[in-house]
Amino acid sequence: GGGAASERASDGEASGAAAIREMIRSRRLRDDLFGAGLFADPAWDILLDLSAAKIEGRSVAVSSLCIAAAVPATTALRWIKQLTEAGLLRRVADPFDGRRIFIELTDAAAAAMMSYFAATSNGARG
Repeated sequence: GGGAASERASDGEASGAAAIREMIRSRRLRDDLFGAGLFADPAWDILLDLSAAKIEGRSVAVSSLCIAAAVPATTALRWIKQLTEAGLLRRVADPFDGRRIFIELTDAAAAAMMSYFAATSNGARG
């Protein structure tokens, strides 16, 4: 590791993570107001959550990602599998708990997400 200082998100990265988290909050508000099933987009919710986690330097367990997807766990697991097979996500074993698996964006997926956020001016669209 490069030490805590190099692993901390810069101010720009932190504001990027905040913008993504705000996008996620607005999507949940939309679900609350119009009904969750109407706008379900678990693949995008998964990519958003993992993008923010990457910027924040945070690992995301499969169970947390299922919650972030805002759909039933079986549906979320199907999407995680599909996105992994598409080369967008990778599974990483927790070095401290053999029962837990973390999910993260592949480098290509992370680059695509950052390009998307840059192209949509602060990632203000979800």
